[in-house]
Order: sequence, then C-alpha cells, then structure tokens
Amino acid sequence: MDDPLAVALKFGFLAVLYLFLLWVSRSALRDLIRGAGGSAAVDAEPVDAPGARRRRAEPQGGGFMDSVEPRLVVVAALNHEPGTTFDLADGALMGRADSAEIQVDDPFASSAHARIFFRDDFMYVEDMGSTNGTYLNGRQLRGAERLKVADVIRIGDSEYRYEE
Repeated sequence: MDDPLAVALKFGFLAVLYLFLLWVSRSALRDLIRGAGGSAAVDAEPVDAPGARRRRAEPQGGGFMDSVEPRLVVVAALNHEPGTTFDLADGALMGRADSAEIQVDDPFASSAHARIFFRDDFMYVEDMGSTNGTYLNGRQLRGAERLKVADVIRIGDSEYRYEE
C-alpha cells in the first residue's frame, strides 16, 4: 500500500505542474493575441523595419509641430546620464540594436523595442511587439498612443520623459 503522505505529495506535484502549464499557455496566448491585433491594427501607417528612418511628413499650413522641438529626456537609464536629451523631430526607434536611434541598454529591452513617430501634428509612441512591453505613465501600451508633455516612457528599468 502507498503511504498517504506519498500520495498527497504526488497529487500536489501534479497540481503544481498543471498550474505551471496553464500559466505558460496563458502567457503564450496573450503574446499571440497582442502580436496579431496589437499596435499594427491601431496605427494606420506601416511599421518600419528595425533601424529604418522615416522622413517626417511636413504639416499642412504651418502646423503645431513647426513651433515645437519634441525630445526625450533620460530620467534613469543604463549608460546614459540623467538629463541627456534625444531629438525626436524625425521620430526614433528605441531598442538594443546598433541601428536604433535611442540605444536602450537594458536586459529587458528588445532589439527593436518601441518607436516614436510623427502623425497628424503630434508625436506617438508604440511598442514594436517587444517581449516585455513598453509602458507609458505606468500603463502597458496596447497600440500607438499620443505623447503629451511630461509623459514617462518606461522600457524595463529605463525611463524617459517626453518634452517639447
């Protein structure tokens, strides 16, 4: 006969194993759903290839963007001094890749993690299907979102503030 403690441990192990498999499948399903209908469905513009620079569309008739200089200021990021600024007039790709305009030296960053782009007189930020996500003011991005002054973009442990 089996010892009751051994049987309880076997069932406990099986329960933990099934919970782990459920967690893995749920995580994979969430990533598939985010990748299929996430940022590309919200943004009408095609997603650029990693590292490709887009030319900013000029606003019609002296638009809002003619008078501002959008930039990203480092709040806290590895290998960047706080206060370092990045010009966003032409948009920027953020990530670990050498071709990214804004290098994000963070273990949680993807090679092409997020992009900032110009559309309809405003700057937008969008996650590029990264593994760990991009956060705007503490919320995970689900699509392209318009940037406002003092918005904080977080990638892993790195934080950047949007200014004009």
